[in-house]
Amino acid sequence: MQILRTPDECFADLADYPFAPNYTTIQTHDGMELRIHHVAEGPADGPIVLCMHGQPVWSYLYRKMIPLLVAEGMRVIAPDLPGYGKSDKPAAREDYSYQRQVDWMGAWLEKNDFSGITFFGQDWGGLIGLRLVVDHSERFDRVVIANTGLPHNPDVPDEIVREVESFRANEKTPTLLQMQQALSQMSGNQATKFAYWQKFCWETVDLPIGFMMSMTMEKRSNLSRAFGFLLHNLGIKSPFSTNLAKAYGAPFPDASYKMGPRAMPSHVPTLPNDPSLEAQREAWAFFERFDKPFLCTFADNDPVTQGLDTPFKEKVPGAKGLPHTTIKGGGHFVQENCPDQVTQAIVALIRST
Repeated sequence: MQILRTPDECFADLADYPFAPNYTTIQTHDGMELRIHHVAEGPADGPIVLCMHGQPVWSYLYRKMIPLLVAEGMRVIAPDLPGYGKSDKPAAREDYSYQRQVDWMGAWLEKNDFSGITFFGQDWGGLIGLRLVVDHSERFDRVVIANTGLPHNPDVPDEIVREVESFRANEKTPTLLQMQQALSQMSGNQATKFAYWQKFCWETVDLPIGFMMSMTMEKRSNLSRAFGFLLHNLGIKSPFSTNLAKAYGAPFPDASYKMGPRAMPSHVPTLPNDPSLEAQREAWAFFERFDKPFLCTFADNDPVTQGLDTPFKEKVPGAKGLPHTTIKGGGHFVQENCPDQVTQAIVALIRST
């Protein structure tokens, strides 16, 4: 396995990210050393809140929540998944799978010996983190999730499977605008719409991560957005890149570092022939018996995960009777858009249980 490491100077002078780095080295399946970064802030004896990010972001996503949680006496641990942020980046597509991310982060968790954890996860942070709860249940006291899921789709009709597989194999790479339009219409046949994101990420060799996050997270005028997309379509990097765009692009000094963000969407198990199907079935069987507090904090305006909180509320015993929170105006990245609402929900759960 070839492993890349982003030079430290790529992270110099990031806006609003003053946190000292912490590194843990684990062993991969083939005996390689893989270094995983995490932020650790707040009192050493405070309740641990483990905050896990998704794709294509990193722990920078939690820079607004960390000081809010610390002010409430919490100990915040925010790792970067392998392939993201300040963590090492395996360089080949085959290095990445759902199970490997679970195994890597499980080894990281064991090596740091964290326990008494309140877990918070969003996007892939939820997919991976919920599997950590299954594999290391004795270390977790509570679970809070936002805009995520635990995909298990054994009953997708054959015609949908053929449609998705044909689209992935035969259609042209979607443009950024086509991909965004598909994700904004995720109701109905979600596997088909989500395939636009999977195909766009994998077939876009130099994925414009900073630009995408800026367009997604930052408020811009229609003229500014149109100008940004015009430059992108012309293959021109904007000379007016924002601090946020620079920060989300910082882990990836060139296209060779982007294999994690490119590969991971294809590993979301949307079809019944996915290799993680059995592990997902077992995970759901676990959570159908899980009686520790389990809180949903989904946004009211995220088309990608709309309705994915319902199975957790209905099936997880620990979710019964809790004040599940709707994050108003949170979008997909609630940590960026509404950090105060999310923090209040987490702190209230810890103090009430």
